[in-house]
Amino acid sequence: MTHALDVITATEAGTLFGLFRERLRRSPHAVAYRDYDRNGAAWITLTWAQLAARVASWQQALAGEGLAPGARVAVSLRNGVDWVTFDLAALGLGLVTVPLYTDDRPDNVGFILADAEASLLLVQDGLRYRRLAAALGHDHLQRILVLESRMDDVPVADPRLRQVADWLPERGELRHGVDDPHALATLVYTSGTTGRPKGVMLSHHNILAVVESGLQAVDVCPRDRFLSFLPLSHAFERSVGYYLPMAAGAQVVFARSVATLADDLAGQRPTVLTAVPRIFERIHARLTTQLAAAAPLKRRLFEATVRVGWSRFLHGQGRGPWRASHVLWPWLDALVARQVRARLGGRLRLVVSGGAPLAAEVARVFIGLGVPVLQGYGLTETAPQLSVNRLDDNDPASVGRPLPGVQVRLGEHQELLVRGPGVTRGYWNNPAATAALLRDGWLHTGDQVRLAHGRIYITGRIKDILVLSNGEKVPPAEMELAIQLDPLFEQVMVVGEGRPFLAALIVFNEDLWRAFAGEHGLDADDPLSLTDRRVLHEVLQRVQHQLHAFPAWAKVRRVHLSREPMTVDNGLLTPTLKMRRAAVQARYLPALEAIFADPLAGGAEPAPRAARRG
Repeated sequence: MTHALDVITATEAGTLFGLFRERLRRSPHAVAYRDYDRNGAAWITLTWAQLAARVASWQQALAGEGLAPGARVAVSLRNGVDWVTFDLAALGLGLVTVPLYTDDRPDNVGFILADAEASLLLVQDGLRYRRLAAALGHDHLQRILVLESRMDDVPVADPRLRQVADWLPERGELRHGVDDPHALATLVYTSGTTGRPKGVMLSHHNILAVVESGLQAVDVCPRDRFLSFLPLSHAFERSVGYYLPMAAGAQVVFARSVATLADDLAGQRPTVLTAVPRIFERIHARLTTQLAAAAPLKRRLFEATVRVGWSRFLHGQGRGPWRASHVLWPWLDALVARQVRARLGGRLRLVVSGGAPLAAEVARVFIGLGVPVLQGYGLTETAPQLSVNRLDDNDPASVGRPLPGVQVRLGEHQELLVRGPGVTRGYWNNPAATAALLRDGWLHTGDQVRLAHGRIYITGRIKDILVLSNGEKVPPAEMELAIQLDPLFEQVMVVGEGRPFLAALIVFNEDLWRAFAGEHGLDADDPLSLTDRRVLHEVLQRVQHQLHAFPAWAKVRRVHLSREPMTVDNGLLTPTLKMRRAAVQARYLPALEAIFADPLAGGAEPAPRAARRG
């Protein structure tokens, strides 16, 4: 980069609150955050000095609660300055922040609060409080704070309940009560794809060391602007979208919501974006749908742009030759690629995708259009980044090279084992799970990988591997990603454990399903339409088309169709939008039994014996 860097190292910061104090010392009048004031319907900006005044007031109020260093305090707020203010105030007093997802189920929240023995809870508004009220009965919870609602919107029978406006003083003084980098900073509860969530213990040093190594891999400067929309309760967004820009002196804009993300990208024009693959998949699906309805010339022009852009990318990375078609890029860029980038604000120079695998075709399209997508990898248990691609060393099929200070090796069943400064000390109140995670001096990730040329290639999640009745082992994740590239399919889960063949549970994109049903002369609202033989046959053909490049063993021979989305509320997704595979299979067990029992179910002929790999 040509812009000057201003990075605060882990040693200079000492603790996460020390990071904030050092940034305040260096850049008091620089803009720290832009947030949207819903009451005033306007964007507001805060400098580091203005943020410090807010933090001081929160510290004054928190100190009045009589909480000892190490006490756990929970926060259930949407992304915004208030989230950051509360977190920094708590960290400065030596308290341990417990982030909660705002859309998590009450029983899950109740479990986390009880397990962490949280002393204080901050919630967004009265609606959120009422939703959680039945789960807030444990003895350790001394104070419940409601940020936004008036008291007449909230029941006042609970003596623990206070409105922040009445509880918060006008001013205070900054306090820094903990100087130990290895003190516990936060408990981040895993999303619980199997069983109850586990509280990952992360120290100040865990997070700061990973932030520092991340900035050694990818440059960020004070002129950069991040757009924050992934939940700050997610370790990825918290480290990369909150603490990392603070260490680099960059500005963060808090998106108003996921629903307004497109407008916020265009209006706020970020230079750096952290996202999960689902965002790119949805944009890709919209592009695919629009192109399907476009004139043939427009489709060919788009395809040519992606093809030439991808070829230029490979050449720039040293993995492909220069081609004569590259001279067409300025023209193709002006006609096609620049228009797509403009929808993303037009200034993105760095996009980091994490949290789940990014489909190779989706990465190819975005990179071909000039959007610099870098796939990374990590776990909550590693604070969380372990690896990332670099701008000048980017293989989108991989999750990049390990960050500086991270060691990796293969264990049994090609499991990735890691060491590094971000590795957790273990799970809160769960020695058995800690012992399973940390063995022989290595953290066992549970992810099956291939290591090649210094890069990490994720091949599957060991516990998700499907073993067919003929002994064939099938990793379903890549198949599900490929099938979901068809925009008609909103959610997909491949199943077949102990069965003679593979099947897929498919949830339709509701808008596209209606059009699809209409094309077949069917009533989209009639449940029988989902079992129409023509629909099943065409869906199976589309699935098999998406899997055409996979080996013979990766063939889906039956489908079960649904319009009911898997969500957090119905218990089929975690708050981080990962499928709870066991819960999904339990929900659809009768349907699965039917399609595996009926040789003609799913609109296909009886399946031959699955081909085995050599």
